[in-house]
Amino acid sequence: MPDPTQWKHDELTKHSVDTRQFIDFRLSTLPTGMRIIDAHNSSGLHFTLLPDRGLDIWTAHYKGLPLTWISQGSPHPPDYGQSWLRQFNGGLLTTCGLTHVGSPEVDEITGEQRDLHGNFTRLRAEIIENTAEWDFNGVYQALLRGRLSESCLFGEQLAVERIYWLTLGKPSISICTIVTNRSDVPTPLMLLYHFNLGFPLVQQGTRLTTAGSVYPRDDVARMGLGTWSKYARPTENFAEQVYYHRVSAHRDKGGRDVSYAALTHEDFGLQLEWQTDTLPYLTQWKNTRRGMYVSGIEPGNCIPEGQNAARRAGRLQMLAPGETVRFDCNLTVLDGKAAVDEARARIEELKAVGVPVEGCNLTDYAQP
Repeated sequence: MPDPTQWKHDELTKHSVDTRQFIDFRLSTLPTGMRIIDAHNSSGLHFTLLPDRGLDIWTAHYKGLPLTWISQGSPHPPDYGQSWLRQFNGGLLTTCGLTHVGSPEVDEITGEQRDLHGNFTRLRAEIIENTAEWDFNGVYQALLRGRLSESCLFGEQLAVERIYWLTLGKPSISICTIVTNRSDVPTPLMLLYHFNLGFPLVQQGTRLTTAGSVYPRDDVARMGLGTWSKYARPTENFAEQVYYHRVSAHRDKGGRDVSYAALTHEDFGLQLEWQTDTLPYLTQWKNTRRGMYVSGIEPGNCIPEGQNAARRAGRLQMLAPGETVRFDCNLTVLDGKAAVDEARARIEELKAVGVPVEGCNLTDYAQP
């Protein structure tokens, strides 16, 4: 098979006048009126973005194999009259935030009512731009940029820029979310990348590999603590288990503090890499229920506990007026046993030489 990572500028221009033949973002509209953007890459990775649902990722496939679980009837148009759970598309990425991640709650100070996991997934992208070009190293990249906002009169005024990068021939997605507080007062900031992985990537025998300490959320999770990293067969009425990870990180060649996690099954898997200076927490959601068999691997600047609990525990991040924060994450498909073994070895090395991430406070979830 051809190796697209070896294709050079001269070779492609001799054979084609339009590089969209090899890599592209393509915008279209569904009969429901929802916009979708199909991303394709000669690496075999294809996925669909939802500009009207936070510019999140819905379906995703690698060489025809699905990477994620999706809900019936999705993608659902944004509807503030419906609950978050009824609006849940599944999909490879459902972003939680921006001011609340966790169960529905009433604010202990203001009395504000908040739905599960906030409003990000209902935000519509206002401006969408895409470009593609060869860089100085002879690598061809396609970039898509969208702008969103979460705002309320007399409330939060958060401006969001979301960027996706694709590199020709590489089965990976780079995601960047930049948040700026345009208000004149500090604003709570909670953001969690809710990556949802499904069959056949997640099935009996799949294993999650991380570097660091693991904390169960509650008694249900504590009962499965001995098997947190292993996935079993689909089970009727399975009660979800949630684990919080204080991971270790190291300084990469670009001078960034990063950590890794890999969800793997035999010779197939997915690796997550994220910057831990702004995403110090990792949440694992195990939901191996029959028909709704899905696992969430979720880097964030918070855990899904809500504003009230985060404030009491000293975990709630406040974004100052005019302040900007950038959240970076990368997903890479692991194709073949060698790629799986390499990812696992990278994490094993991180266990040995990495440093526990600063700014990750989970002591109140430690075993009694």
